[in-house]
Amino acid sequence: MKLFTTGEVAKILDLPGSRIRSFVRAGFLAPARGEKRTFQFTFQDLLFLKTAKGLLDSRVPSKRVIRMLSSLKRQMPDDRHLAGLKIYADGRRVIVWDGRARWQPDSGQFLFNFDASSMVQKVKLPRAESRPPKDHLTADHWFNLGIELEPTSTREAQRAYHMALELDPKMAGAHLNLGKLYHDGGELQKAEEHYAAAAKIDPEDPAPQFNLGVLMEDCKRPQQALRAYREAIELDPSFADAHYNLALLFESMGKKAEAVAHFRAARKIYLSK
Repeated sequence: MKLFTTGEVAKILDLPGSRIRSFVRAGFLAPARGEKRTFQFTFQDLLFLKTAKGLLDSRVPSKRVIRMLSSLKRQMPDDRHLAGLKIYADGRRVIVWDGRARWQPDSGQFLFNFDASSMVQKVKLPRAESRPPKDHLTADHWFNLGIELEPTSTREAQRAYHMALELDPKMAGAHLNLGKLYHDGGELQKAEEHYAAAAKIDPEDPAPQFNLGVLMEDCKRPQQALRAYREAIELDPSFADAHYNLALLFESMGKKAEAVAHFRAARKIYLSK
């Protein structure tokens, strides 16, 4: 089996060696070691790095690339080859296509292959200012419709989630998904309100705290981001992405010991799955 050195990978992919080593440090790749402890990458590693570079070139943030592709590696059977997949960014999300189904690697959520606009016409979403009739769809129906609408119509998905919350104000999942849509759309205050609501309704779920951490970083509020990531890890010590983001945050603050500890924790969890 052909193995590639870091220098060869960097030359083939036109990717800085420092970036390749950061992927290894994060646990995204686990190359073998050659003479003098140098990294030895497989062709499959090369494919993952090529995909990562393509996503980086599409302006997907590097830490999000690592999170998504690490999740994808865990979702793939051992005998499944990355070459058989198409991975691309469609604006605000990354999509995987295997010829039969589409899904988001970071969430594992499958995407429907039909035109959601036809569903909108059938359901006849009411105008935003009108209240949903109590004898119409349930909160769960609106929530599921919101998930189906997300890939094709953010605005209609938001309205569906709002309808779900009209019927069930304590539906944490609707708040969480709404927060993510507002977050991706740059409406950061609304995103914070919905993430906070989800955290209050379901205080045992680490996801709202993790999303709050990402949001606080985007808002340049590092101390609040630290608290949110720590809360997510306290709720779920095996939350690898929270460890990884916390490590990056500590690293940016010059706290190397703390960063190394969380990089190690993230790497251990990534490689154990």
